[in-house]
Formats: sequence, structure tokens, C-alpha cells
Amino acid sequence: MMCLMSVSILSLVYPQLLKILIDRIFMNGEYELVWKLCLVLLVTLILKSFMQFMHGFTGARIGNKVILRLRNACYEKLHKLPYEYYDKNKTGDLISRITSDLEMIRNFIGFDFVQFINMGITILLGMTMMFWIQWQLALLTLVTVPFLIWMTILFEKKMHPAYRKTRQNMGRLTSITQESITGIKTIQSFQRERYQKDRFSEHNENYCTSQVEASRIVSKYYPVIELLSNMCLAILIICGGLYVLYNRISIGDLVAMISLTWIIISPMWWIGFHINKYTMAKASAERVLELLEYPVDCPKSEKIDSERKLLPSNGYITFQNVTFQYGDNALPALRKFSHNNADNKVLGILGSTGSGKSSIINLLLRAYRVNEGMITIDQMNVNDLEENMIQSIITPVFQNTILFSSSIWNNIAYGVENATEEQVIRAAKLACAHDFICQLPLGYQTVIGDRGGNLSGGQRQRISLARALIRDTMILLLDDATSAVDIETEVSIQDAIKEARKDKVTIIISNKISSLRYADEILVLNKGELIQKGTHDELVRISGPYLDTYYSQYDEPLLLSAVDQLQMEGSQ
Repeated sequence: MMCLMSVSILSLVYPQLLKILIDRIFMNGEYELVWKLCLVLLVTLILKSFMQFMHGFTGARIGNKVILRLRNACYEKLHKLPYEYYDKNKTGDLISRITSDLEMIRNFIGFDFVQFINMGITILLGMTMMFWIQWQLALLTLVTVPFLIWMTILFEKKMHPAYRKTRQNMGRLTSITQESITGIKTIQSFQRERYQKDRFSEHNENYCTSQVEASRIVSKYYPVIELLSNMCLAILIICGGLYVLYNRISIGDLVAMISLTWIIISPMWWIGFHINKYTMAKASAERVLELLEYPVDCPKSEKIDSERKLLPSNGYITFQNVTFQYGDNALPALRKFSHNNADNKVLGILGSTGSGKSSIINLLLRAYRVNEGMITIDQMNVNDLEENMIQSIITPVFQNTILFSSSIWNNIAYGVENATEEQVIRAAKLACAHDFICQLPLGYQTVIGDRGGNLSGGQRQRISLARALIRDTMILLLDDATSAVDIETEVSIQDAIKEARKDKVTIIISNKISSLRYADEILVLNKGELIQKGTHDELVRISGPYLDTYYSQYDEPLLLSAVDQLQMEGSQ
């Protein structure tokens, strides 16, 4: 602030120097003042340049510091948002908010906001000096200022909706770009380049149109601002000339007031530009605040007594009449679903697409909340557990494998801070990934490409599985985690996991009988309802969806005893 005040005050020295130059040196012949005047001018120029550097540097530093904290806050908030938020918002739009929108805010805070203050101080001090020289002439000169203020307010009201629409269109454009880059293989494989290009062109056209509309409003405003500003100068020259003729002010006073008027008018010309930047930053800030202020449900931990805050020890999971649906208008993904795994350490879940399998994982992770019923882990309501508690006892492995652009070692050790070599290698061996990793030129230090593009699907899944196994949590959720793995490797993985996790709970969701046949209990879902349950040996002896799935995946007939066949025929 001191730098800004100094720059504004030093800018007002020039009119006074002009007044002295004309009235005392030119008119009165006090030429001995020339050297003093030159010295004052030189010192003023040096001080003003230094102060301009200081306030410019300080403004940029403040702007970057603010955005640093805002960007960190936005990134942290992204990790706390519920899944339904991501269901409603596109990835590209969120990226646009924490990149281009924050950059727009940084530019305003670091430059335009500082200039706003500078202009305000300069205009206020300039007007004060004009009134001090000749208040009546100053009053006549500044008669257009109220109209200028009114135009500025009107301009901001019209520009804000236009720029809000512009930022929204930029978010959509970023989304379609992100989708195209992410899905480039699919686009090229299906020869849909023309379709994607048309989609991009449509969004690009919308963004361009919104920019043109904003420019149209700006183009109407600037000529009016310039007209009102120049009217100030015209009034001063006409009325000031008359004041000089009638000896009410000196020529030096008139020149000083003309100089002050230029000092006041120049910010007025630029005020439209800075209002323009303010409106853009305001539209961006609204989008950022919408992200930061999105409500995040927190568990009511105060309802859990001290005993129940202890970490669950045996993974006893109970579903009690759970009903759940994605969105208000969607069909229920689960209907009155009830089950407990009191005596089963390996639970298998089978069902067709849309049967509700993945919804069970999402609800256990509290990615969504149940509409009806209750889910408990060791008799503790999942909704009452703190998020870090859930994360410490449950580890999911999803079918859509996500690997980071780093070494294989870092990807496996991702879930455990300061993981040891023994832990990483043990997890890799359990996931049957150690052998193929060792065959790579750099072994565990091999850097994985973007999304693991330089690995096969099965290799990516095994690394993802190793990343989960190294955590060794009480509950392991496998959602088609070995769908891209061959049968022989899958059997080896199952045997290794079953031996290593014999005292822990593993939930396997799959459409492959080979992934489920060794489970202690298998649940069969259809349209969100539990329609069958039992072991593999029990389910293949009764007609139903499980047996149908078995026959569709295996060509050889079941080797059943005559009694078993009679029982199956009787059930039919």
C-alpha cells in the first residue's frame, strides 16, 4: 500500500513542476530555479520507477501466493468430494476450474486489483489538487464523472453474465478436448474422427460466440467512456481559458489543471479494461467457489462412543434391508438387500451388468449413502465411521485399472508410506507379477507410461492387485480385478491370496466362474435383488442363473452323481 501511495503522490508532482516552470521561470524569469527543478524531476522519476517496480513485484507475489493456496485448496477438495459430484460434472470442466479459472483470478489479483487501487488513489488525489487550485473550475471540469461511474456500473452488470457464459463454454471445450485425448484409441479404431471433430467444432463455436458477444458489449462501452473523459478536458480548456482571460487563475494553474485532468482521465480510459478483467475474474471465482463450497457429508463421529472408535478387527459385514439408487429418477440398484458374512472369509458375488454388484463396493466405501437400510462393519454403521477409518480397513481393486506415470516400484508401494523392499516384492509375488517385472530391462524401476500404456491389460491388473495387497487391510474388495488375466495365472493368484489372507475378508465380484468357485459363499444378484446364495458345489446342483452361467463358460458336462441329478431335476 505504501508503494501505491508513493506512486500516486509522485505522479502528482509533475503538474506542480509545470506550474513552477511557467509561472516562475517563464513568466517571472526566475531561471535559477531551472537546476533545482531538473533535480526534483530526476529524483521524482527515479523514486517513481523504483516504487512502480516494488508495487508491481509485490502485487505479482501476492497474486501467486493467493492462487497457490487456492489451487491447493481446490485439489484437496477434489479428493473429498463424493462420487455423485463427479457423476454430475465432467473431468475437463474441473480441470478448467483449477487451471484457467484460477489463472484468471491470479491475473486480476496480481495486476488489475492493484491497478484499481492505484487508479482510485490517483483520481482522488488529483481531484483534491484540482479543487485546491480552483474549486469552481474543478467542479465544472468533473461534471461528467457521475455519468462515467453510472456507465461503469451498467457495464459490469452486462458483462458479468456474458463472461460467466464464456467460462462455462471454456469448461465444456476443455472437457471435449480431454475426452478426445483420453479416448483417442477408441476414436481412431471406430473411425469417428469426423464425429469428434464436429463435436469439438460445435463447442469451439459456442465459446467463440460467447467471446464475440462479450466483445460486442465492450465495444459499445469504450467509445462512451472516451467521450465522457474527453468532455472533461474540453470543458477545462474552454472554461479555463476564460478564467485566465479574467485573471482568476494563472497560465501555470491552467496548465497544471490540464495535466491533472490527463492524470485523472487516463485511469478512466483504462477503468473499462480493468472492469473487464474484474468481470472475467468474478465469473471464474464463482466457478471456483462452487467447487470449494460444495457440501461434503461428514460422519457424525460424536455419536460413536470411544469403544466403537477402535478399528474393526474381524471384518464382520452386515447388509440390513439396503435399498439404493443413483439419482432421484434412477431405478434402484439394490432392493431390500440383506446379508452377513459372519463365517465366510471369501465372499463371491455374481450377476449380470446392472445387477448391483459394483454398488455393493461403492456403498461399503461410502462413496454413496444408502437410501434405506443400514450397512455395518463389526456392528458399526458405515455412515458413522470416519473416512480415514474406512480407508484403513478396506482396499478396493477396480476393473478399470489406474496406474500412475512412475516406476513399477512406486506404483506398488503407493498404498504404504515408506514401504520396504520385502513388502513390495511379497505383494508382487502374491499378485503373480514378480516374474514378468524381473524380465523387464529395469525391473521394478521400469517407468510406466501414461495410464500404463506400455503394459498389457493383465500386467496392469496384476500391478494394481499388488498395490492393494501390500496394504494388507482387513477387507479386500476385488471388482473384476483379474478379468484380463489368463486362467492359469488367475488360479495361482487365488491360491496365493487365500493362503496369505486366511484370517481376513476378501470380497470377489466377477462374471467368471473361475474367479468365484473357491469362495466360501457366493451371492447371485439380479436387478438389485439377491436370488441365490451358496457355495459353488451347492449352486451347480440347482437350476438357476449360476448354473446357466457355468454352462455358458464351460463346455464339459458336470460330473454329478445320480442322486445329485435327481435332486436337480426335482428342483426344476
